[in-house]
Amino acid sequence: MKKTEKILHLKSCRGRKMRVVREHYLRDRVPCYSGLCQADCDNTGAPVLPGDLTHYVVPDVGVVLDYLDVLEFRELQGVVFTQTACQAVQHVKGRRQFNRLRNLLKDPRHDCVLFANEFQQYSYCPREKGESQEEWQTRCVYCAAVWYYNHLAGMKDVVMITEDQEAVARYGSLNSGVYVISVQDFLVNFLPELTAAHELYAAVSQALQEKESEVTEKEYAEHLPAEVLEAGIKSGRYVQGTLTVSKHRAHSEASVTAEALSNKNSDLSWGVLVCGAKNRNRAVHGDVVVVELLPRSEWRGRDTALTEGQGGGGDKSGEGADRKPMPTGRVVGVPQRNWRDYVVTFPPREGPPPQSRNAQRLLAVPWDHRIPKIRVSTQRADALQDHRVVVRIDSWESSSLYPSGHSVRVLGRAGELETEVQTILIENGIHVPPFSDAQLRELPASSPESPWAVDPAQVAQRRDLRRSHLVFSIDPLGCEDVDDALSVRSLAGGTLLELGVHIADVSHFVAEDSLTDLEARARATTYYLADRRYDMLPAVLSADLCSLLGGVDRYAMSVMWELDAQTLAVEKVWYGRTLVRSSYQLHYELAQALLDGGGAAVVPELDGLAPEETDARLAELTGALETLTRVARHLRAQRDRGGALELEGVEVRAQLDEQRNITALVPRQPLEVHETVAECMIYANHWVARKIQEAFPHQALLRRHPPPRQEFFSQLVESAAARGFTVDTRTNKALADSLDRAVDPQDPLVNRMLRIMATSAMSQAVYFSTGLQSQDQFYHYGLALDRYTHFTSPIRRYADVVVHRLLTAAIAVDEGRDPGGAVASNKDLEETTRHINNKNRASQQAQKLSTELFQCLYFKERDPQSDQRCVADAVIYSIRDNGVLVFVPEYGVKGPVYMKNREGQVVATGEGGLCEWQDGAVRRHSDYISTTSSCGTSTFRLFDHITVCVSVRSTHCHADALHLEVVRNRPHGGAEAGRRGAQGRSQLVQEVVRLAEEASQQAREKEARRPKLSREEREFSQSKTPNLYSLLEEVRELALLDLEAMSRVAAATA
Repeated sequence: MKKTEKILHLKSCRGRKMRVVREHYLRDRVPCYSGLCQADCDNTGAPVLPGDLTHYVVPDVGVVLDYLDVLEFRELQGVVFTQTACQAVQHVKGRRQFNRLRNLLKDPRHDCVLFANEFQQYSYCPREKGESQEEWQTRCVYCAAVWYYNHLAGMKDVVMITEDQEAVARYGSLNSGVYVISVQDFLVNFLPELTAAHELYAAVSQALQEKESEVTEKEYAEHLPAEVLEAGIKSGRYVQGTLTVSKHRAHSEASVTAEALSNKNSDLSWGVLVCGAKNRNRAVHGDVVVVELLPRSEWRGRDTALTEGQGGGGDKSGEGADRKPMPTGRVVGVPQRNWRDYVVTFPPREGPPPQSRNAQRLLAVPWDHRIPKIRVSTQRADALQDHRVVVRIDSWESSSLYPSGHSVRVLGRAGELETEVQTILIENGIHVPPFSDAQLRELPASSPESPWAVDPAQVAQRRDLRRSHLVFSIDPLGCEDVDDALSVRSLAGGTLLELGVHIADVSHFVAEDSLTDLEARARATTYYLADRRYDMLPAVLSADLCSLLGGVDRYAMSVMWELDAQTLAVEKVWYGRTLVRSSYQLHYELAQALLDGGGAAVVPELDGLAPEETDARLAELTGALETLTRVARHLRAQRDRGGALELEGVEVRAQLDEQRNITALVPRQPLEVHETVAECMIYANHWVARKIQEAFPHQALLRRHPPPRQEFFSQLVESAAARGFTVDTRTNKALADSLDRAVDPQDPLVNRMLRIMATSAMSQAVYFSTGLQSQDQFYHYGLALDRYTHFTSPIRRYADVVVHRLLTAAIAVDEGRDPGGAVASNKDLEETTRHINNKNRASQQAQKLSTELFQCLYFKERDPQSDQRCVADAVIYSIRDNGVLVFVPEYGVKGPVYMKNREGQVVATGEGGLCEWQDGAVRRHSDYISTTSSCGTSTFRLFDHITVCVSVRSTHCHADALHLEVVRNRPHGGAEAGRRGAQGRSQLVQEVVRLAEEASQQAREKEARRPKLSREEREFSQSKTPNLYSLLEEVRELALLDLEAMSRVAAATA
């Protein structure tokens, strides 16, 4: 090791320049990560460049800074990133770009490595006197390329790519075997058929040229220097936070949330309002910004009028807090850009196309309303009209009204289903390529001809439950990724009950830091869209080897309790790895039918048995279900006494058959068996959380649900008061009791709407590392549990995989064994939880947008003037300045209904409650809104039922949206419609059960004719047709069934 010195020129927080001399140690043995290495380099712990490539590529600093998009193509193999280039990215481009580069180096699908050239004794280049930084960096990269060529004894040519023509002339002919060429020449000579890379290079180059030639006239104020911002934040003059642009007023309204300061300054509890584009000062939604507060005389309040496209997900704060003035400021700096990939649309061109072939600068309109228009240069302007295109922002200078960017790839024509689905994924940062061959090679093989079998060594190490326990699963119809199974039996002559929760042992098949594990960690969850899903794990695991399917041996992680048969108090609990064989693979509707004594319920596993054996086994299964139900009721009562909340969401559930085809789409109907399974899973999650937290107090992954801020309950409290109910929100117990009492016997939807409001006010539950929170912060507000985690779904949640490893380590500690490397450090675990939380939010948002997409597809082809399916009952749940927000139970839709249109006309109610537009005025009150016209005064109160017409408002550049318009100031179908729907719920549930059983029977008949895993399932993990669009009409017809006539027919045929 050789010691030298490194001179750094730094700048202090006050702007003072400093010259710092640091010790720098050089080594003669630094890993090269090449498969051709003959020098015995220590290349373990990282990917190795294959030896069968024709050359290695070493990009210089400028290429890594400006053309990282091109380097991300997988066809570009054998790339060596130097330490010099990586440090330049970190210092010049910031954390987000540096993380992109880190992820590229970690991705096993890319053949690229990091070479620490500044620590290698023979490639290190000290900076010479008078040498510019750019020249020194280029020389460092060239010396690294020469070292590689010599280190490999000339067995591999090395190509250095640069955009510096002087470097090409200076170094191009110095060493044979080391070629220095431009990026364009490299693409032309080595990747001539990679058209996408050529187009991307041209787009980036054009954007860089235009950035250099931009005019100097200022459109925005310059951002303050970093040292000034830092000093201002410390002194309290400036506030730092994340910019959030309003979804409904993107051009005029944004806010900056500053969590750290809001706890100290009550004025900032709602954040800082930023009004107008000038005050936003080139900040983009999601950026970390620094704002300067304006004088109090210039503070403004949020606008509470309805806007186009406004849905029901408004601010949690309610309108009371929105109307009063709040701290208002302007952006003076952007310390951290959080730019991402944006989907844009090139608007139709007006006038004849230009004759020139030069690049044209167009203003592309982002799909996300919150993002400003982006100026993009392209030579394919005509071809890209009406297409969705992925772009990246390069810069936003103070002299430009809009940011400049470049196109990355074309998704397809706007409006096409696949294009819109891909848009949703990209806008939420979801990247789900097919699993690579390298990942699949890590997994065990299994096929119908040669099925996977358990390992005898594992049988000896695990507790074998195959013959001693009745194990069964209860899941949605057609479920293949069966995460969990249950068991219950009597012990000690009936004085004890043994309850078992058995979870797929994913961690046995997915080794930590394997390629499959890295991919699962990157995805973090399975993504469920309206017509497809993208699995976290390859199908051979999620739908086969890990899935606790019926009648096959599977590995499991189990939690088993011995309970007192009378009091159900816990006497003993056991954790460990087991071997199970599920006897029954039930779906929810079938399990509920068995509990209800349904003699016609068909259990597939009992087909072909003698009547006596069928009756005996059916009685055994029904008895187990009844015992489970009794235990679950006890567990729920325990949590209720502690303050557990029963919240309400808007959920439409798709039923799938065994081949993952969608067979029906119905509004979610609550069954008691849903609660039974959920309580068992919650119980297991709670006990596992206790176990791992006690074993690893500072390194356990738990899930907490922080109590909501009381201000967020304002709309709930005011709405309940308008109906005569008092809601106490001081504790979860008080809130739960208040919601239980807030029941209107004449309209059950009132209680449902109040629970939906309570759900909207809740903060989101998050994963965390116990080392970063005090124990009083572990509490789960919604479930009323002191500790909670996720253990029961490792096939579709990566957090559960981490918890399985922690539980295995905790068991090893109990047995006196070394837990090994299963326990991550507190810092690493916190980084993992942050990533999982972000991906979970993205998954939820993508699922919501996907459902809205198919709702729009359903109504888009229907004429709202003549099709009665476009007319529905709606409930008013919020009053705004110029209209109301309503909920349409039949379709699970929330949205605005205007009482005043753009022409100034208001809704007037005529004979029979029919509504029409007339000149008049609108007036808002606390619990109702009234309109006055020549027809008189019309009043719309909270929780009133009105009739609305549903149509689709299409926009060229954004997603389609549903438009609701009031057509009658009365309930749809008469005043008794709501009560009839409530009375018919049980019949509708029975109809759902019947349809599910028929679908299950049809699926079994097709099983012999179909492969277990389709090509689409194997490659893309997504379901096939029919999609939801073709099924929404069936949902509508089911909802319109005459329940009384249906019950008479059922009685006649019984």
